[in-house]
Amino acid sequence: MSTTHTQEKLHIHTIESAPADSKPLLEKSQNAYGYVPNLHGVLAEAPGLLNAYQNIHELFVDSSFNNDELTVVWQTINVEHECHYCVPAHTGIAKAMKVDDAIIEALRNETALPTDKLEALRETTLEIVRKRGYVESDTLERFYNAGYTQRQLLEIILGLSQKVISNYVNHIAETPLDKPFQKFEWSKK
Repeated sequence: MSTTHTQEKLHIHTIESAPADSKPLLEKSQNAYGYVPNLHGVLAEAPGLLNAYQNIHELFVDSSFNNDELTVVWQTINVEHECHYCVPAHTGIAKAMKVDDAIIEALRNETALPTDKLEALRETTLEIVRKRGYVESDTLERFYNAGYTQRQLLEIILGLSQKVISNYVNHIAETPLDKPFQKFEWSKK
C-alpha cells in the first residue's frame, strides 16, 4: 500500500512546541513512557484528537480482554491497515506485556494463531474491519462459541476506534518509528 505523500510533512511536536491544550497531554505521555512517542507528537497538533486517542487507549486497555487478546485486536487491525508505525510499536508493547512470541509472530506474519479462541477473535476483528461492521452470522457464532461475549464484540469496536486514529494519522504523517521500536520494523510482505 502506498503512503500518502504530502506537500509538507506533518509536524512532530515536543512538549515545548505543542499547542497549549496538548502540553499536559504530552506531559502525560512523557510520564507514562519516559519519552513522547512520535505518534503523540503528531496528534498534538489537534489537542482533541490526542486527548481522544489517549482516552480510548486507556478504555481499551481496561476492557475485558487480557493482554493476548488486546494484542490480537490491535495487531490484526494494524496489519490489515498496513501501518508501518503501529505494527512495530505494538510488537514492542506486546513483548512488554509478556505476550507469547508465537502470538506476536503469527499476527505480524498473518499465520495461524496458537489457539482456536484467539483465531476466532482475529477472524471477527478482520470481518468488522473489512466489512465495516457487517459481520456474518457464522462468524459471530464461532466468536461466541469460542467463549467471547457481546461485550467483547463491542470492545473490538473500541479498539478499532483507537487504531483508526493512529493508523490513519501515521499513513498521512509518515510518522518515523521511535528508537525503541526500530528493531521491530515491519512491512507487508
